[in-house]
Amino acid sequence: MSIITVFSGSFCQKGPIVKNVLDGTGYKLLTDKEIVSEASRLSRIAETKIERAFTARTSVFNKFTHERERSISHLKLALAQVLSGDQIVISGFSSQLIPKDVSHALRVCIIADMKSRISAAVHEEGLSESEAIKLIRRQDEDCASWVNSIYNKNDPWDPSIYDIIIPSDKVTAKEAGNIIKENLVKDAVRPTEDSKKAVEDFLLASSVEVALVLEGHNVGVSAKDGKVTITINKHVLMLGRLEEELKSIAQKIAGVKSVETKVGPDFHQTDIYRRYDFEMPSKILLVDDEREFVQTLSERLLMRDMGSAVAYDGQSALDLVKEDEPDVMILDLKMPGIDGIEVLRRVKETQPEIEVIILTGHGSDADKEVCMKLGAFAYLQKPVDIGLLSDTIKKANEKIKERKAGR
Repeated sequence: MSIITVFSGSFCQKGPIVKNVLDGTGYKLLTDKEIVSEASRLSRIAETKIERAFTARTSVFNKFTHERERSISHLKLALAQVLSGDQIVISGFSSQLIPKDVSHALRVCIIADMKSRISAAVHEEGLSESEAIKLIRRQDEDCASWVNSIYNKNDPWDPSIYDIIIPSDKVTAKEAGNIIKENLVKDAVRPTEDSKKAVEDFLLASSVEVALVLEGHNVGVSAKDGKVTITINKHVLMLGRLEEELKSIAQKIAGVKSVETKVGPDFHQTDIYRRYDFEMPSKILLVDDEREFVQTLSERLLMRDMGSAVAYDGQSALDLVKEDEPDVMILDLKMPGIDGIEVLRRVKETQPEIEVIILTGHGSDADKEVCMKLGAFAYLQKPVDIGLLSDTIKKANEKIKERKAGR
């Protein structure tokens, strides 16, 4: 039997349309929630962090942690594992991950004009018109970002991506469901030996991609009849060594017959390939209003394979803490607006698992006593030896890892 995939704009009757299809076919519904849950089990990444891959905003730490790429690779694997079954409706963002050569997937897009969507949002959510517009635009931005990352297309409703586009403002849910069911029995979406083989290739490529991700690598992977192709899309100084390492990892996966590597179209850009080291701290937030100092500190930490983001005032730091969840914070005390002690107090009240290292040139013994009582991990004075600071960060990171391991 064929597979049905559904990608929809918000407030476009997706729920009633999908229900009509399920009632009329006996198909089983598989949503992002189930795919994310399985991806979380496979990866041990929190479901909330995997779900963030579906949003337009990427964490400021992602270039060091590759968390979004790790999430997507595990979403692919979770999805690939269920595609060998049939009579399923895959609804949501994850449905877009199914390769085009899985031709027995009937790809459905549900969308409506903005006027009808705004009206539905006002009615269903009790929003004002301006609030509804803002919500829909934000959700459409997430859809556009997701589709662009997969297909390199700016329009999430681009007809070339789908087999059917249903204008839900022009037809009823029953009529839309009937359109899907009528197309489901057409020869073009019947399973063939080639399309079934494409599912096997997708599973193998996903398995290899996950194996590489678990070793800290971020590369493209495809497979065809057991032959795996790895694409390196960032510049690397020692290409031969990287290729041998990637091949060594991929060849250990069951079903892999051969492995080849190639450089992608972005290889010659200035961005440098960086393997993620799971043992090193990569989510460090530096908070200091001395811009030159903190930027230099960030660069010096990067030379020691430690990834960091920068905030220049207390409020910006608190916003980043809320949105991006750093592991370790390096915090100055004397800053305009919200000072370091107040930032420390608020962080420890809301996210006590973050380890905060005070680094100041103006603190007193009394300040040190207050900071340590509030839960600071360490209190250091400027100018600081970079070796001492690096060791302190590593110790804080070890404490975090031990705490997580003990859960």
